[in-house]
Amino acid sequence: MNLRDLRYLVALAEALHFGKAAEACHVSQPTLSTQIKKLEDELGIALVERAPRHVMLTPAGRDIATRARRVLAEVDQMRETARRTSDPEAGTVRLGLFPTLGPYLLPHVVPRIRARFPRLELLLVEEKTEAVLHMLREGRLDAAVLAMPLHEDWLETEFLFEEPFLLAVPEGHPLAGQRNLTLANLGNQHLLLLEEGHCLRDQALEVCHLAGAGEKEGFRATSLETLRQMVAAGVGVTLLPMLAVKPPVSPSENIRLLTFKQPAPTRRLAMVWRKTSAMSAFLHELAGVLRDLPPGLLDPPKDVLS
Repeated sequence: MNLRDLRYLVALAEALHFGKAAEACHVSQPTLSTQIKKLEDELGIALVERAPRHVMLTPAGRDIATRARRVLAEVDQMRETARRTSDPEAGTVRLGLFPTLGPYLLPHVVPRIRARFPRLELLLVEEKTEAVLHMLREGRLDAAVLAMPLHEDWLETEFLFEEPFLLAVPEGHPLAGQRNLTLANLGNQHLLLLEEGHCLRDQALEVCHLAGAGEKEGFRATSLETLRQMVAAGVGVTLLPMLAVKPPVSPSENIRLLTFKQPAPTRRLAMVWRKTSAMSAFLHELAGVLRDLPPGLLDPPKDVLS
C-alpha cells in the first residue's frame, strides 16, 4: 500500500468513474484500474462494485476512502509544515467561503491579501456552509470564512467582523419611506428567503422569528441575486447583507434599502480552521488581514434611508 494508490482510491470515490478518476490523477484508465485491483488484493476485500456503466464503492470501500483522505491530508500537512518553516508567508492556502459572502467580500480583501503576502497562492472555493465544513474536515480546505455560531469542537475560530442587514423593499411599498426601522416594522411582513442549505436563510429566519414575521410561501430563491430581482419586480421584501449592496455591486433599480435602528440585525463572520492545522500561526495572520476591512465598508450607502 502506498500514497499513490490511496490517491487513486480517493479520486475514484469522488468521481465514481474510472476514466474521470484517471484523468484527475493524470494517469491512464488501465493504470488506475490495475492499482485499485492491487489494493483490493492486498487488503483481501472488494473496494469497488464494477458494472459496465456504473461504479460504486462497497461499504468497506467508502470507509477506507474516508480514512485515506485523512491520511493524505496529514501528509499534506507534513509538507506544509516544512514549507512554512522555511518560508512562513509562501505556499498555498485553500480558503472556503459561502455563496452569499464570497462574491461581495473578496473584491475588498483579496488586493489586501496580495499586498501583505505577495508570495502566497490563494485558492478560493465557494460552497454552501455544510459542504465547506465537510471539505475542511477532510483536509481539502485549509481554512474558511463562515457565519457564527459554529459548534464543531475541532475548529479554531477567529472572529472577523459583524455585518449589518438592510431591508430591501420595492418602490412604492408601505415601508419604502420608513426611517429608523425596527424589527417590529417587520411583524406583518412575509420575507422572500433563500432555499434550504444557505446559512443566510437561517439568519433571516432568526430575524423573522424575533420580529414575528414569516416567510413568503411558494418561493425560495437559489441565490442572493435572485432575491434582489424578485424585490425589484415587486414580489416581496427581503434582508440583504451590507456587503451585497456595496460597490462593485451595481445599485438595483426599483429597490429601496432601509437601515434598522440599533440594535440592528447582523451576522457575525469568523475565519475557521482545524485545531490540528500546521498552518495555525500563519492563519491567525491571514485572519488579521481579513478583519482589516476598508474604512466605511460596513456603513450604509449614501442613498439608503436611515
